[in-house]
Amino acid sequence: MSHLTPPRQLLDADASAPDPAAGTPTEPTETEAEPDSPSAEHPTDDGAEAEAGTRVEADETAEADKATEATGDEERGEAAGETGASLPAGDGERAPEGAESHPAPATAGDETEPASQAAGSAPRSRFGRIRRHPRVATSVRVGTSVLAAAFVLGAILVPDRLDRFSFQTFLRLPVEVVYLSVVLLVLPSKARRIAAVVTGTFLGLSTVLKCLDMGFYQTLARPFDLVFDWVLLTDAADWVKDSFGHTGEVLAVIGVIVLLVVVLVLSALAMVRLANVLDRHRSAAVSTTLVLGTVWITCFSLGVQFAGIPFATKGYSQFLANRVQYVRDGLGDADVFKKELAVDAYADTPSDQLLTGLRGKDVLFTFIESYGRVAIDDPAMAPEIDATLNEGNDRLKSAGFAAQSGWLRSPVTGAGSWLAHSTFLSGLWIKNQQRYRTLTTGDHATLTSYFQKTGAWRTVGIVPGVRKSWPEGKYFGLDHIYDSTHLGYYGPYFSWTPVPDQFSLEAFQKLEHGKKNRDPIMAEIILASSHNPWSPIAHIIDWKDLGDGRIFYKIKKEGTNPTEVWKSAKSVRTEYRKAIQYSLDSLTQWMQRYGDDNTVLVFLGDHQPVPTVTGGSTNRDVPVTIVARDPKVLDRVSGWGWTDGLKPADNAPEWAMNQFRDRFMKAFGPQS
Repeated sequence: MSHLTPPRQLLDADASAPDPAAGTPTEPTETEAEPDSPSAEHPTDDGAEAEAGTRVEADETAEADKATEATGDEERGEAAGETGASLPAGDGERAPEGAESHPAPATAGDETEPASQAAGSAPRSRFGRIRRHPRVATSVRVGTSVLAAAFVLGAILVPDRLDRFSFQTFLRLPVEVVYLSVVLLVLPSKARRIAAVVTGTFLGLSTVLKCLDMGFYQTLARPFDLVFDWVLLTDAADWVKDSFGHTGEVLAVIGVIVLLVVVLVLSALAMVRLANVLDRHRSAAVSTTLVLGTVWITCFSLGVQFAGIPFATKGYSQFLANRVQYVRDGLGDADVFKKELAVDAYADTPSDQLLTGLRGKDVLFTFIESYGRVAIDDPAMAPEIDATLNEGNDRLKSAGFAAQSGWLRSPVTGAGSWLAHSTFLSGLWIKNQQRYRTLTTGDHATLTSYFQKTGAWRTVGIVPGVRKSWPEGKYFGLDHIYDSTHLGYYGPYFSWTPVPDQFSLEAFQKLEHGKKNRDPIMAEIILASSHNPWSPIAHIIDWKDLGDGRIFYKIKKEGTNPTEVWKSAKSVRTEYRKAIQYSLDSLTQWMQRYGDDNTVLVFLGDHQPVPTVTGGSTNRDVPVTIVARDPKVLDRVSGWGWTDGLKPADNAPEWAMNQFRDRFMKAFGPQS
């Protein structure tokens, strides 16, 4: 029988007899209770003592309930249960006499009661510590509120670029905190909770956007484009897979998803927590908000700074405003580009008047991945790169070739090679994915398609970096495309790079250039060995030993590990420099080995490398060089003011990359 079960009424027992177990009188029936009866309104001494004890226990129970309420626990009567007394109804008040319940006498069946009480005390042990220690509960509440405030403040103040992180960045007063406090204080209870959840979720989303910006600034030196850049996330996953394997890709994707959910949930909970704190301490919250608003206005007006950083800031609002403008510009860019797309100076030129100065020549447009100005200008890399370029010059001169070089400004930096390629070939500024899609689904002619239009060249593409279907190849006017699976390569990948540059050029020689009795060739060749992450990289071997590429398995084992290289910016820069040297050596050796009087080579970088290599420079220049044995070819570009040799001078002309197409068409057209 439970200790909370009312006693049974025994018909044969005297109703006025005291309960032998509890020491309290049993409840009399209506017919037996009389005013003068000692067992009714005048209990015996023993019964009075028992009733007094029960009342004392009830009072102790009420005090325990009050302590429980102080800790936020609304459960009633648990403390009383620990004393063995039943808790009367009425929210802790003692029940009227005659309605009390009394413990039943102990029976043999109640011998298991201590065990059940012990079992019932287990759940209480989890939270009993906090309920019995109000100071602990208070510390937990205060600590949680402080963490929530720190999270919200940090999300507002955190910059969207890693190079702007500093301790002083988080010691500022953002005006957005004042605005949020005012809004949450003014709103009624239900609206305040809704506003807190919505605001917290939005704050979490903006924090995720800042994280995306950090990554894009580290790779592309620009923020994430909410309109056009979603497709690049797939490319990022592919890069992780190529660099760190399938397991690395899966772990990275899972980590990103978990991080996204955690940030959104914590942001919403933190804002709700702060809204509740403001409501509970409304008077202090109003005063504090007024003080903070006054301090912000004063410091902002006076331009107060600490360590060169303004104390009063509205950076978060400015960040949101910039993002909104960025989206508006992106949405409106389609109309702007359509107008640019309609302009083509050579659209109506007859095919027999196109590129007449190059008839009978093999023209090779070759892109060297990530070959940027930093490789030539940076003091840490310049000596080795200079030596490579000088050796290349000597190599070409010994074969009768000459060269001239200048600078082009790429529309991208860090990545986005296809945007640079299409800019160079189309004569249009292709700065985002939307422009690229619009271009490649239209009929605007490119430099390569003009070669095809003349009918005087066979146009081919050597694109070892392409491992999937590439429908855009038809747009660029290529009669035949050799991707990574059609070059005869059976060797290993070098991180992202499917085929080493030396093998790609040798494959071009065997598949197209080395054939006898062929038509002149115009080739678009993309050299990929200098693609990020630059580890491991191949090295030059005897051209006769290339075979089917299996020799590169041994070379790859001798290379570096990308996970180790990327632990240090210095080692990354070193491997980048070596990769550029390998690409340059492969190209100049191929020209020396296979070039002839009818070979014209135009090679350039597509974009600068990632900021880890450039040191955060915003310069987007890439070198461009024309190599030919026939002096008439270079005579046609003598008016460009380019520098003799493979290395452009610092003051050599700098053109936007989209200007090259029309200048080249003019230089080698009949009008020139």
